[in-house]
Order: sequence, then C-alpha cells, then structure tokens
Amino acid sequence: MSTNKQPVGPRASKVYRRRRLVVGLGLLAVILIIVLIVVRPGSGDEPVPAATPAATEAPDAAVDPAATDPATAPACDATSLQVEAITSAGSYDSGEEPELSLTVTNIGTVPCTLNAGTSTQVFTVTSGADVYWTSTDCQTGAADAEVTLEPNKPVSSQTPVVWDRTRSSPETCEITNREAVPGDGASYYLTVSVGGVDSAAPTQFLLN
Repeated sequence: MSTNKQPVGPRASKVYRRRRLVVGLGLLAVILIIVLIVVRPGSGDEPVPAATPAATEAPDAAVDPAATDPATAPACDATSLQVEAITSAGSYDSGEEPELSLTVTNIGTVPCTLNAGTSTQVFTVTSGADVYWTSTDCQTGAADAEVTLEPNKPVSSQTPVVWDRTRSSPETCEITNREAVPGDGASYYLTVSVGGVDSAAPTQFLLN
C-alpha cells in the first residue's frame, strides 16, 4: 500500500495546491507589513539635527556699518540745540592768549546729527559795538565733521582756537605784526556759532 496521500475532493489536486500557495503568500505579506510597522527602516532612534544659525545665515555676513552708524539719526533742528561759548579763563594777564572753544548740547528728546566741523564753526570777539576778531577771517584747512548728538550730552570742540589778541580782517591775514587790541582790564565778549546755530549768550572775559 502506498503511503503518499493525495488530495481528496471533487476538484483536481492542482487547484488545492494553488489555494495553499495564495494563502501562504497572503500570510507572508501580513507578516512583512507587521515587521515594517515595528522596525520602520531608516527612522532610527536619533532625532534629525536642528539647523544651526550658521546654516541659515549667509556665509561671511558682515554688519552693515550704515545700520549702526549714529549718522542715520535725523538732522538736528536749530530749536533743539544749545550752543555755549567757552573761554579758558575769565581774565588774562599781559602776554597770555585766550583759548576759545564751544559746547553744543542736544536739548531735544531724540538723537540728531550735526555738521560740527571747523567749516561750520565761527568764533567772534567783540567789545562794545566793535568786532575785533573773527575766526573765519583768516581760517585755513576748514573741515566737515558729522557728529551724532545724544539728548542732554554736551559735545565740546576738540582743539581750542587761540586768539593772538590782535584785530583781524581778511585783508591783514599775511601781516605778522597786526595791531594789538587794548588791554589794561578791557572787557571783551566771545560769541560762537556751529552749524548755523548761535550761542545763546556771549561769554565775557578780561584782557590785562
């Protein structure tokens, strides 16, 4: 008697073999799907690195000087400026030459810019109705200087102007022996302007 079992039933044996193959492939597909869900190929345990600032910025990016330059502030309005005439002393002995300077203050509430260079500075010395000396009569090498004035922070001229105690005029600039002004306790007044803004009041000083 043969020990090989043959499929039984009304259908041919190859039909049953085909059914078993389909069922087997279906089970294999189900198992493969389950494995893919659990394993998740390519997901890994480590998170994706976050972008660093260097990855989102242009290489070698530099700060634009115009973005931080205080000169981007609006121009100063004359009504927001206070100018003061400054002398190095209240009186000067014979032979001492007065050193003259100025201070400008932004009395407004916001920063503003001003051309405070020597090209816009004028120093004038008077006594009574007489104008004895003006810095621009024989000025050379005048230069512009844009500065930003912060509110209530006085800015002074860097180098004082020295007055040689003589009368000035554009016609006497080449003369080395100009006429000396009176001394002996004579009273003089210094007024200044910068950027077209005059000092609020003259500053008095004496020449002995």
